[in-house]
Amino acid sequence: MSNSLSLLQCLVPAITALTLHQLARVVEGLLIMTGRVTMLGVSRWTDKGGSYRTIQRLFNTVIPWSLVFWSFFYQHLFQVEDTYLLVGDESVVTKSGKETYGLDRFFSSIQGKPVKGLSFLTLSLVSLREQRSYPIRVEQVVRDKTKAEKKKIAPQIHKGPRKKAGRPKGSKNRNKRDQPLSDEMDWLNQLINKQLQLMKSVLTLSYLILDGHYGHYGAVQVAQQNHLFLVSKLRVDSALHFPYQGTDKRQKYGTKINYNDIPVEYLKNTSTEEHIRTQIYQMPMRHKEFADLLNVVIIRKTNLKSGAQAHAILFSSDLNLAYDKVIAYYSLRFQIEFNFRDAKQYWGLEDFMNITKTGVTNAANLSLFMVNVSQVLLRELRPLAPEMSVLDLKAHYRGRKYVAETLKMLVKKPDDNLVAQIFQKVARLGSIHAIPTLVSTS
Repeated sequence: MSNSLSLLQCLVPAITALTLHQLARVVEGLLIMTGRVTMLGVSRWTDKGGSYRTIQRLFNTVIPWSLVFWSFFYQHLFQVEDTYLLVGDESVVTKSGKETYGLDRFFSSIQGKPVKGLSFLTLSLVSLREQRSYPIRVEQVVRDKTKAEKKKIAPQIHKGPRKKAGRPKGSKNRNKRDQPLSDEMDWLNQLINKQLQLMKSVLTLSYLILDGHYGHYGAVQVAQQNHLFLVSKLRVDSALHFPYQGTDKRQKYGTKINYNDIPVEYLKNTSTEEHIRTQIYQMPMRHKEFADLLNVVIIRKTNLKSGAQAHAILFSSDLNLAYDKVIAYYSLRFQIEFNFRDAKQYWGLEDFMNITKTGVTNAANLSLFMVNVSQVLLRELRPLAPEMSVLDLKAHYRGRKYVAETLKMLVKKPDDNLVAQIFQKVARLGSIHAIPTLVSTS
């Protein structure tokens, strides 16, 4: 456990010494274990002091995960010379039962339909240099049941004189900037604000990257209130207008865009790969749901054989951001999906059976915290094995554990060359890319 304990020593200001030791045991167990990642499963792979009851106590302990994530990132992953993007995305975990905290129906992008389960919003820092995502805050999405029930109640119909068609005389257009945030956006705003306050003495961010679910003005408001620029995606059928160029000061909207006939003056790049032609356009545009101009980038692909066309619409609230950076920044958002994949596949995000609020929070945060732990360990080992994956990492640590436990039973320890050979054989079991040299088994 000494290696895990040393790695997590930076968490001392955030958690107690007891919690630190328990967490170190769990981290080590996760690195070497096979099978489903549950409290019982983890306890079977931990050393003395990591009983099932001990693991239960840890999962029932309130842990300041946001501080844990940031302390670990700052100590082991942060690079002063690097530039980071703030990325947010939700991940849905399927769960059954009735008692699990936050259980509801959420839309799963993987299954393409609403599913019964839990949803977690993750904020992540994406490195421009390394092009990797590092989770820094995980919050469960919990819907307000009372509001949902009110929506189900049919409104009472009051019969009376019919109102005249059109707007009331003397009414004015509402100021979009004065619109209150929805409950969802207000919650997101609070999370981002808290995270920025936590990091402000060390890290200054400029861009918030969100997927198409947040391609609306509410998300722009959230970004603006936190002194960030938004990069996101619009619907492919969005009604965009060129800015009005006439003399009428009351007029804001010019000609509506025709996606099949975009003026060539806005064409920034054209490339052809095999029989697919890609054209990239950039222009300032207006959208009636947004208060301000948008920096719009349209990526149009044409099949030169069939003539079929498709397009995607990205945008940024930063009017000066170049088209290639808009595309690059939004593309980097996908790195957080690799975090979700690893958390589900290796670290128990799909496996946990906790049902209490604290238990669910700890299980979800731990699985994504392990993503960062594995990134640190892989960074140390990749000079020896550049293609090393998380699967290889687990095989490596499991092999090291097997060899170390075997050596304890021997009266006389074999020479180092033989130990190295044994380790290589054992560590290769279940791995894809084995490490070519021995790493200490102590």
